[in-house]
Amino acid sequence: MKTNTNRRISTNDHYITIQRPWGANAQLALDTIALRPVRGIPTWIINDMQWSHIDEITGNPPGSYEREPERVYLEFQREAGVCYIDQWIPRNPLSMSDQGFDSNTTRHATTGATEIIRDGILIDSPEAVVEHIEKVFIPGRLALRDELEKNFDAEVAQRIEKEIEVQHFLGSNILKGQYSGFFAFPTFLYSLYGFADYFMAYALYPEVIERCFSAMADFATTLNTISATAMTKGNLPLLLRLDHDMADSRGTLVDIKSLDQIWFPHFARSIKPLLGAGIRLIWHCDGNLMDMVPRLLECGLGGFQGFQYEDGMDYEQICRMKTRDGDDLFIIGGVSVTTTLPHGTPDDVREQMKWLVEYGPKVGLMLAGSSSIAPGVPLENIKTLLEGLNHYRTNGR
Repeated sequence: MKTNTNRRISTNDHYITIQRPWGANAQLALDTIALRPVRGIPTWIINDMQWSHIDEITGNPPGSYEREPERVYLEFQREAGVCYIDQWIPRNPLSMSDQGFDSNTTRHATTGATEIIRDGILIDSPEAVVEHIEKVFIPGRLALRDELEKNFDAEVAQRIEKEIEVQHFLGSNILKGQYSGFFAFPTFLYSLYGFADYFMAYALYPEVIERCFSAMADFATTLNTISATAMTKGNLPLLLRLDHDMADSRGTLVDIKSLDQIWFPHFARSIKPLLGAGIRLIWHCDGNLMDMVPRLLECGLGGFQGFQYEDGMDYEQICRMKTRDGDDLFIIGGVSVTTTLPHGTPDDVREQMKWLVEYGPKVGLMLAGSSSIAPGVPLENIKTLLEGLNHYRTNGR
């Protein structure tokens, strides 16, 4: 990755920090994150996973993205007028073909693997899940916590330096926010063990699952303390988007009352270092999370991103909610990537964008797609999305 040679850095308590004059788009993102009144509405990352769209929008010959993903992907973000990127994933569209997943796609625990083996343990029952959690996962998580604590300063410096490297690659007109490696909290472990055996273990052995959540929270508290230090000392944007799929179209993957008992207390303590540093936390929404929304706000979250409206996520109601301190929420409103963009018309795209703006918060609003845009969306709808984003970024409401 090439870096810009005209970067300006300074030291802050022996940590490197970035200082630069920002372009208009990046400054718009900074002001919006700070909840300052602004005229325009900034654009969040647009992750269109159809390679031909990326080449077409950027004016590159067919096949350019596949050959030079970082360069062409960045050109696409600039062409889309993106102001803020937290998750820098230029190679993510390469994880599938231009038509989507195919027979060569690698299968994992949640995508059709025929056999799941973890550390020599065959995961073929809830009891096998429990065995691995108790013998391997919990000790391993606590060992990682201890390792982070021993290398605290080096971990802080590494995070700052990595973010500065990406920021200089993006340039001064796109603000790089933090994502991977900057947060942790207790999560469901279906990606390790598969859905069926993990959730059977969750139902049959809740005391083991809570011990697992507790160990994850112990690790997360240390990692989040490191991240909070990096973000404040490195002069990085004070916004983090937490991301973990905990619901489907019907609701939470487990009874919400069980989350109240064994998950939310450990989640709440794990994010305290971030909240204590004044970092605004928002939650990426997949599925119907309406039961979780007020509970997440009570834990201290300050907003949400990515709504599956067709599953019951009430955007208008959520945007009227307040933080536990009584402040308005920070919202990244997205045109639906599951209904409107793939199946709607350009007029549908325009109408949904108008609706997102009309009912979104008056400050602290960004716009984009509701999530990554899978292959198959008509190019005309992508162009309409980008036109709309440019309109609201330039003219505001």
